[in-house]
Amino acid sequence: MSATAPVSKKRYLHPAWIAMAVTFLTLVAVGGFRSAPSVLIVPLQDAFGWGRDTISAAVGINVLLFGLTAPFAAALMERFGIRRVVMAALTTVGTGALSTIWMTQPWHLYLLWGVVVGIGSGSMALVFAASVANRWFIKRKGIVVGALTAGQATGQLIFLPNLSLLALHHGWKSVSITVACAAFVMVPLVFIFLKERPSAAGVTPYGADEEWQEPPIINRNAGREAINALKEGAKVRDFWYLMGSFFVCGLSTNGLIGTHFIPAAHDHGLSQVTAASLLALIGVFDVIGTIFSGWLTDRIDPRKLLFFYYFLRGLSLFLLPSILFSSIHASTLIFVIFYGLDWVATVPPTIVLCRRVLGPERATVIYGWVFAAHQIGGSIAAYGAAVLRVQFGNYASAFYISGILCLITAYFVLQIGDKAAWKK
Repeated sequence: MSATAPVSKKRYLHPAWIAMAVTFLTLVAVGGFRSAPSVLIVPLQDAFGWGRDTISAAVGINVLLFGLTAPFAAALMERFGIRRVVMAALTTVGTGALSTIWMTQPWHLYLLWGVVVGIGSGSMALVFAASVANRWFIKRKGIVVGALTAGQATGQLIFLPNLSLLALHHGWKSVSITVACAAFVMVPLVFIFLKERPSAAGVTPYGADEEWQEPPIINRNAGREAINALKEGAKVRDFWYLMGSFFVCGLSTNGLIGTHFIPAAHDHGLSQVTAASLLALIGVFDVIGTIFSGWLTDRIDPRKLLFFYYFLRGLSLFLLPSILFSSIHASTLIFVIFYGLDWVATVPPTIVLCRRVLGPERATVIYGWVFAAHQIGGSIAAYGAAVLRVQFGNYASAFYISGILCLITAYFVLQIGDKAAWKK
């Protein structure tokens, strides 16, 4: 009887996969929060008469705080637990989004969508995915990170067309109410189904060997832990290469395409719903590309992957101004497919490389700072592209500048130190 026990045990689903599933669903909701501002730009412009640069400034604040919150959120997750931080963040997002239905002035938009929703969503985001992957998985970490990263793209796929339809038929307030409801619904799901760590479920991480020991819980001040990681990471050259590359990643994705693809397509005659559907379609291929990138990261030098991702992204941005037509042509669909596959494929190799800066035990906090650079770049592009649109009447210059920066970044990622440790 005892000889068959180990075989029977293997038939049970490892709790790591349940933790991954809850995290994925939460990040799907986060994808909805993140996609809402791009849907709201034109409706808010029509409803209040605010300029596109004024509305984009709020989006820029949101994107900036989304990133700057990340390293502190990672440290807070280590200090107080993932569940507490994520539930508090979801409640914050829901409260901020719901409160926008009573706004009347631009500063209300800055405070609620910019500050409150930005901090709340930033407390989850990709540091949540990295925390769960690092805590629950030893093997399959690359593909798990890829799948979790794709959660936001899935949220974009689900929410974007529907939020656009809501805004079109029921007004912009319906978008805020929907986002708030999605946030509030996730709170009890996280509380019930997400275990804090493998030991809480009576198991070891997926793929751990018999000698694995659970890392000690960090009892230091979370803010100090994040700042100390930044100070020590700043002494490592590769940290700056990762910061710089992710700065350009955020600038060329969340800040530029994520925020301005819909209004740019609207400028060229596409309806907002059609443009939102195209952006959602980018999310479809984002899911495929990110999961495949995670699989590749388990097998190929991540520096080489990053080189191809940034190089190809740069080329596609140079082509975009010439393929935004008033109707959907084959070239538009080719861009959507190509750019979608490349959208956040940079995340799995970047997370793996962050483990080398100060070691695996502080990889999540280091990634939090690298992700902050990602969102600083996104914030600059969210506002800067709107300013260029006001000055020149189109987004072409913004696309060209972003493309050049991607090509430059493709060179610099190859300068990251070459060590066999990236596989560990």
